[in-house]
Amino acid sequence: MNIVFVGHVDHGKSTLIGRLFYDTDSLPEGKLKELKEASEALGKELEFGFILDNLEEEREQGITIDTAQKFFKTNKRDYVIIDAPGHVEFVKNMITGASQADAAVLIVDAEEGVQEQTRRHAYILNLLGLNQVIAVVNKMDLINYEENRFNDVKKQITEFLDKINIHPSNIIPISSKEGDNIAKISEKMVWYKEKIFLEALDLLKTKKEKQNQKLVFPIQDVYNFDKRMFVGKIVSGKIKKDQEILILPSKETTKVKTIEIMDKEIEEAVSEQSIGITTQDKLFIDRGNIVLDKNEKMLVTNKIRANIFWLDKEPYKKGERILFRCSTQDSMCEIEEILKKINSSNLEVIKENENQIENREVGEIIIKTEKPIVIDNFNETPELGRFVLERNDTTAGGIIIL
Repeated sequence: MNIVFVGHVDHGKSTLIGRLFYDTDSLPEGKLKELKEASEALGKELEFGFILDNLEEEREQGITIDTAQKFFKTNKRDYVIIDAPGHVEFVKNMITGASQADAAVLIVDAEEGVQEQTRRHAYILNLLGLNQVIAVVNKMDLINYEENRFNDVKKQITEFLDKINIHPSNIIPISSKEGDNIAKISEKMVWYKEKIFLEALDLLKTKKEKQNQKLVFPIQDVYNFDKRMFVGKIVSGKIKKDQEILILPSKETTKVKTIEIMDKEIEEAVSEQSIGITTQDKLFIDRGNIVLDKNEKMLVTNKIRANIFWLDKEPYKKGERILFRCSTQDSMCEIEEILKKINSSNLEVIKENENQIENREVGEIIIKTEKPIVIDNFNETPELGRFVLERNDTTAGGIIIL
């Protein structure tokens, strides 16, 4: 299960993850010694956040720049924990991390309460379709574990998240530095009677196994040797030799002749495997085509309704041609209509400059692509339900609305 940790800068995301690894004896051998030496070299106490902040630049600045991933295990299951940057300049990296997650942990400082980046990150979670969220109120040690202050911050969190239709399964008072209510019940907050963090994490529900879902096989490349082979990574389902398949967007059908991995033929391949296939019929299959089982259906269209988060400092102006990428598909496109713009910090609808979208604004839009695109519901097939827009670099991330 993939969990992303998000929140305002300095509210303690990396420290919480580090404490979690430490308290459950999940640190790699030698890591604790390395952390102590790194902390002493900077004249600090042991910094649990250094477990994820492995870059020297991050240690010096005290912020998380990249999206770091670590593996973690409880008695119930395995996790990939994603630590996403909180600093306003690294929103693009945060979206990258959150887009890979099945659930999220939203961290709020007990002293500062809900801040600008708290709201922005929560909105991005909503935009990306992440509806499993745990909220934690961190640094309770700095407010002497006061119940009244926790309740005030809990109210702030609840009122804001209600506006964007996110309903956290738990809101937990913790201290990452001291380890309160993370892996063990805190004796300093006897007034808190609900689940501690690790218990709440294990109660989150995993998505159904991808191998049992419908076949979705985006073509990444085509190799021409003594035969024409179509290669890519299966994102869900299974594919078998002699299986009847549908090629989108052309809607042609054929049968799988061979399935190969590293020059070795196999009878069946499953999700997450990178494979090559050949077909019984000579069809024109190219990068960006999507392979399904013959009996499956997906929407093929050149008009897409979507929510986007604009990342570029240079605004988008209606009529500009821009590159649309979804899985292995790409097409030049333009935003045909801007239906609504929202300030990602306070959720207010923006009335000014209605023909352009500016940095850190959320837009509900209609995109018109030059080529037909295969799309699906984000919750069914995330790879075909989210996309990016590019100029010379990624300028926006979005979720398709069906």
